[in-house]
Amino acid sequence: MTEDARFEDGGETPLRLKALDADDLTVLSALVQDSVFPAKEMVWKQKERRFAILLNRFRWEDVTSAELRRRPVERVQSVLVIEDVVSVQSQGVNKSDGEIVLSLLSVGFEAGEDGTGHVLLTFAGGGQIKLEVEALEVIVKDVTRPYVAPSRTVPTHKD
Repeated sequence: MTEDARFEDGGETPLRLKALDADDLTVLSALVQDSVFPAKEMVWKQKERRFAILLNRFRWEDVTSAELRRRPVERVQSVLVIEDVVSVQSQGVNKSDGEIVLSLLSVGFEAGEDGTGHVLLTFAGGGQIKLEVEALEVIVKDVTRPYVAPSRTVPTHKD
């Protein structure tokens, strides 16, 4: 007799996901929700057609395990990479102060023709970055070991 896999049995391996369609991006967006980072950690490599952010990601995938084991919730540094970027526009995002901390709320996609479209990064406070892409390819990869979230609490949103 076989048993179903249980979430609690999952390993503590670094996250590495790639979104190539809107459904994939929904999952990826949920995992990077409430990530925080200084504005200086955003970079657009125009010649490489790549936009990247080094962010401090809340480990949503670990919340249940942390609660069951009665240990603090965690964050981890991750790189969020958007490939095939043709242009970048921002609204309500203060890039002049590299130390300002931004909080990422979601990563969305507006489809265009023939696989093109716009990746939308939405931030707390109403800011948004719109990335024109030739094809949807968004990657999130953990690059450090998890650490205890400074707040020691799960992020909450007030409507």
